[in-house]
Order: sequence, then structure tokens, then C-alpha cells
Amino acid sequence: MFTIEHEFDATVITLVDEGEAPLEEDVTVTAFEDGVAVEQLDPRTDEVQRIVLSPTQVRDLAAALNLPEGIYRRKDAGKE
Repeated sequence: MFTIEHEFDATVITLVDEGEAPLEEDVTVTAFEDGVAVEQLDPRTDEVQRIVLSPTQVRDLAAALNLPEGIYRRKDAGKE
């Protein structure tokens, strides 16, 4: 299950782990104009862990989800 909320300066997606135990903590993905933050509570430390991806890293991740194992470099449209 997931939720999508549009806020003033960001889109917030929350991914809820549903299924067989053991379940992982919810993941929150917050998309800003200049990047994307991914956050998840670490139950061992009771602290939220956060990583921030640049727009280029987000595009690379989206492309990588549908590719086989290997090393790739995206070629931007319009660049030769």
C-alpha cells in the first residue's frame, strides 16, 4: 500500500510494507524541485535515516529498475 500527498513545495509518497512478517518500517519519499529525500525509521536506534538523491540520480535509479545486471551510462536526449 502507498499514499501520495501533494504539499506546497513537495510531493510525499509513503510506502507501507504489507505482507508476511517480518515487515519493514514505512518508507517516505519526498520529491522536491531540486532532489528527492528517502527516509525510514531505524528501529534499532529509533532515529530516522535519510538519503537525498539529485534529479540525475533519480533518473538513473528509475532507468536501472528495468535493466539487467551491468554498468550503464544514460545518454541524455539531445546530447551526442
